[in-house]
Amino acid sequence: MTDGILLVEQKDQVGTLIFNRPEKRNSLSPALLIEFHEALETFAKDNAIRAVVVRGVGEVSFSSGYDIGAIPTTVDPKVQRKLDAQNPLDLALESIINYPFPVIAMLNGYAFGAGCELAITCDMRVAADDIRMGMPPAKLGLVYSADGLKRFINTIGLPATKELFFTGRFYDANRVKELGMVDYMMPQSELEDFTYALAMEMAGNAPLALSGTKKVLNLLLRSDQLSDADRSKATETIAEAFASDDLKEGQRSFMEKRKPVFKGK
Repeated sequence: MTDGILLVEQKDQVGTLIFNRPEKRNSLSPALLIEFHEALETFAKDNAIRAVVVRGVGEVSFSSGYDIGAIPTTVDPKVQRKLDAQNPLDLALESIINYPFPVIAMLNGYAFGAGCELAITCDMRVAADDIRMGMPPAKLGLVYSADGLKRFINTIGLPATKELFFTGRFYDANRVKELGMVDYMMPQSELEDFTYALAMEMAGNAPLALSGTKKVLNLLLRSDQLSDADRSKATETIAEAFASDDLKEGQRSFMEKRKPVFKGK
């Protein structure tokens, strides 16, 4: 796909979603967020895409934030029912959380506001060493949603979240790294190769182990302590992977010093 507000690419077991609104600094319009949600749902249908990279087009902006001025005129009835319960941003963020495999934000440029939250919601973040990130609600007189704050606390901790939201600053790359907002940082010229090597490494692992681990992590992040029902779900997920053919294949390939061939069974 070469046009449209969201570019969707696939190579082997790695998918890529690219925000394509350079004239709007890749801001997240409702229509773009709906397409993003639908693309992740499509990727998830057959478990063939075992890692997803999210990025913005170009080398200037990952995303400048939420574009409240762009309202979609037509929406699929199925999506509309979801939007009746969630706004487009929450729908997209939940899609990242619920995607069964790792989602990596490739921060090719600055990430502000909702763009910053979307990056934080991803499982990992790889950034160019000239990026800036920030959350401006305090400067706009806004109180951020509890769910949004919890996502930041889960990723960067309470002290960093307090600084980020109390100051409303746009931080340079050095402070972004100090606050734990990114996992890797490197020159723009090396960013793409590194990110996709990481994605392919993850995608090459046992799919049941990847999806099971993400499911259990999500259960753990729901609260400080698992409920009996969630603990049962986690136990079932672990048991499923433990009894899988992929576990046996992983053990055999390790002993035989060869690359494993996983089948998700």
